[in-house]
Amino acid sequence: MKVILLGELRGKGGEGDVVDVAQGYAENYLFRNKIAQPATPGNLKQLEQRRSSIAKREAERIANAEATKAALDEQLVKVDAKIGEEGQLFGSVTSQQIVDAIKAQLGVDVDRKRIVRGATIKTAGRHAVEINLYREVNAKVIVLVGDEAVAEEPEAAEADGAPAEAEDAAPAEAAE
Repeated sequence: MKVILLGELRGKGGEGDVVDVAQGYAENYLFRNKIAQPATPGNLKQLEQRRSSIAKREAERIANAEATKAALDEQLVKVDAKIGEEGQLFGSVTSQQIVDAIKAQLGVDVDRKRIVRGATIKTAGRHAVEINLYREVNAKVIVLVGDEAVAEEPEAAEADGAPAEAEDAAPAEAAE
């Protein structure tokens, strides 16, 4: 079934695009949530009349996304989390935590659904996080989980190996 999108639909298209979707998806989701309308001859004629205003709004959205990208790209954002031994987190860093940190530290509002997450962040240190701002416009933010010293501690402990364990064992024997 052909429909005209009234707003951006991730994976399908943007406002004013005519796309082909399943009839059930169109009737049960897109039409009910006013995301699309049927591609009837009358609606297609109205769409042609609205093309210039749609193009202006599209240009404005892209300009806003580019401005946000300039503010976010390669910025360092610190997220506090409980860190256990060997740099492992208790749980993981969520998209909402990243969004809250960006808002507090950089003053930029980002929707949590726009954060592209490949793998979950479960260790301390630096992690690159991609944010899909609008269609093809993506920004990359560096998320620092814990302190720099904490992030480098596990690597130092692995290099030393046995001495760190020996120091931990000595006080336990003295207590007995």
